[in-house]
This record gives sequence, structure tokens and C-alpha cells, in this order.
Amino acid sequence: MEQYKKEFIEFMIDCEVLKFGDFVTKSGRNTPFFVNTGFYRTGAQLRKLGEYYAKAIQAKFGTDFDVLFGPAYKGIPLTVATSMALSEMYGADIRYCSNRKEVKDHGDKGILLGSPIQDGDRVVIIEDVTTAGTSIQETLPIIQAQGEVNVLGLVVSVDRMERGQGTKSALAEIQENYGLQTTAIVTMAEVIEHLYNKEYKGKVIIDNTLMEAIDAYYKKYGAENNE
Repeated sequence: MEQYKKEFIEFMIDCEVLKFGDFVTKSGRNTPFFVNTGFYRTGAQLRKLGEYYAKAIQAKFGTDFDVLFGPAYKGIPLTVATSMALSEMYGADIRYCSNRKEVKDHGDKGILLGSPIQDGDRVVIIEDVTTAGTSIQETLPIIQAQGEVNVLGLVVSVDRMERGQGTKSALAEIQENYGLQTTAIVTMAEVIEHLYNKEYKGKVIIDNTLMEAIDAYYKKYGAENNE
């Protein structure tokens, strides 16, 4: 596993973004782990988060594209932080763009924030966590309505590796249904590999008891394409 992935897992724990316990997801699933990106709250945290996203994007898509698009609302700071990191780390001057929830009819009119999307643009979509892929259904028509664009793919922070609408993972379904390449900074398999029965700051985060709960969760909700 790449060093930046290990650092990102520990970064999520430090920021209280990744938690283990007893939670209920938006879809109603009882889960022993939860990812809440709303806990990235400081400038220093957002700067580091942008750097981790930039590394994942560079590894999967390179930097030869035009626009980084983040769906409102959580995608707005992600596009800003990551486009800045792509510039600082790789010298890539990528435009950022997000959508508004409501169309603005005065001043800077329209549904988009940041850069306009133009014919011929190559676009990468950035999100926090995708579990069911419903956001893509809303996002793609907005992007495609702007012109003849090429949406290259989607990057998220964590691949939960559980079923989306069917039996495959949400990211696999998106790739299959929309022809988009998908990637994540880390997968839950990598999180488990890094934390299981290992101490972090004097504490074992995933012990045998928690591992049993995670195994039970994946037996019930795990995607069929998970290794």
C-alpha cells in the first residue's frame, strides 16, 4: 500500500472523519464504521485533504484534463482544495466548477459556480463518499448540458466496498452504467489492512471484536466484486 494511503487513513482518524462503533447509514443499514467528511473543518485539514485527493487523481487520471467538478454542497470545498493542490504539487492549472442547488437569475447567472464548462472539456468529478451512486444521476446531466464534454471519471475519498443499487459496489456500478473510470483515495479493505490488530497512538483501532462486526456487515452488504 502506498505511503500516502496509510497517512490518509490516520488523517481521517485524527480528524474524527472515520469512526468505528454502531451507526446507521442514510440507507438504513446498521454499520460498524462511518465516514463523515463534514468533520474536515479547518484550513489545515482541507489543505491536506486536497493533497490526498490530488495524489489519487494523478495516479488514476494524470493531470491532462481541464475541469474538476464537485457537486453541491460538499463538492464545492473539495474542488477548490484539490485544484489548488494539483497546481502546487504537479504544476497543473485545472479549472474548478460546482453546481448551485438553485439557478441564479441575476449577477453571475446560471447553475454553475467557478469556471464555465465548454465544448471539448475533459472533466473529472470529485465527491466525498459514494454509496448508492444516486449523485451521479443528478450530476452528469448538469455537466453534459453545458456542451460536448468528455467526463473521464469520478474520484471519492473512501470506497466503502458495499452494494450499491444491485449486487456490485456503487463505484463498479457507476463504471459499468456510465462508462466512467472510478477511483478512491483508499478502500475499506486498505483501511482494515492498515489498522487491524495494530496500534495507532497507543490504541488498537480494529481489534478482533470489531473485525467480527465488520466481517458480519460485509457478509450482509458486501459487494460481489470485492476481493
